[in-house]
Amino acid sequence: MQLPRFYPIFDSVGWLSRALPLGVRLVQLRIKDLPHNLLRNEIERAQSLCRARGAMLVINDHWQLAIDAGCDWVHLGQEDLDVADIPAIRRAGIRLGLSTHDHAELDRALTFGPDYLALGPVYPTILKKMQWHEQGLDKLTEWKRLSGDIPLIAIGGMSVERAAGAFEAGADVVSAVTDITLNPDPEGRMRQWMEACR
Repeated sequence: MQLPRFYPIFDSVGWLSRALPLGVRLVQLRIKDLPHNLLRNEIERAQSLCRARGAMLVINDHWQLAIDAGCDWVHLGQEDLDVADIPAIRRAGIRLGLSTHDHAELDRALTFGPDYLALGPVYPTILKKMQWHEQGLDKLTEWKRLSGDIPLIAIGGMSVERAAGAFEAGADVVSAVTDITLNPDPEGRMRQWMEACR
């Protein structure tokens, strides 16, 4: 399937309220530490906002809440695959994105028939502590060869200036987090991203 080439990831619905009016059409809500009832409310609000704007919402990790809210996408890390009910996710008609970092994880992810694969961190990232170091552009090229027609997302240390290189290396989509959220002008930066990802 064809996905928008720009894929920001945010940790609150407030960010979606800023991104969607600019024309962002693919966005992930990644909330790690929030009580269950508040998390449910955030997901439902995000889903409502995205539906109103014709945007695709991806819920990170919280697959049961995504099912309950009628969401269209879930993103799971490798550790989430150990506990997620993939058949239930599929029965709900939810599309699935999976993180990968090495060949074993890629092989495992491919057995689930994912709707996209993410490789990261392509560059060093400050977002979270990771056991994997910089993957590099060559690995993007290799991952695209191994994953075929499955959309490939480049994540980790990505910036507007690095987007073209990721696309040339084989990424179909580029994801950004801190390049937007730590920018003094997040809206302006998102406009630059959308221009770079046309």
